[in-house]
Amino acid sequence: MRLTILSVGRLKSGAERDLFDEYVKRALPVARSLGFRGIHAIEVASGGGLDAEAERILAKIPAGANVIRLDEFGRNTPSADFARQIARLRDQGVPDLVFLIGGAEGYGEAVRPDTMAFGAQTWPHRLVRAMLAEQVYRAVSILAGMPYHRA
Repeated sequence: MRLTILSVGRLKSGAERDLFDEYVKRALPVARSLGFRGIHAIEVASGGGLDAEAERILAKIPAGANVIRLDEFGRNTPSADFARQIARLRDQGVPDLVFLIGGAEGYGEAVRPDTMAFGAQTWPHRLVRAMLAEQVYRAVSILAGMPYHRA
């Protein structure tokens, strides 16, 4: 299963980009050893309104993908449960798992898949990308039995 982080807007160079890149770099070899085909980042342009952003998002989602939208109103998922969820999808033969990070205004009506939150707070989109990359690294570390996650 390929893991994809699909985001509205461009993550420019800086601390958030460095953190995102570092966690993806750490996660990639562990993920591959567990049968994941890779971790990819896709950015779509922001602007033009929610419906235009939704069209750009939906155009980048591969057929047959399982999609999880990040949103403050989604369900809170403990890290160990998150790891089990992605392992279950991999074991079921889901070809792609796509995580969506919307633009500053949220999501258009057409984008309504399963929703997950990083708590009830509203987080800057740049930080959400870094936080998601860290959680993917944490999840594959849990699945590999590595000591990174200490809960």
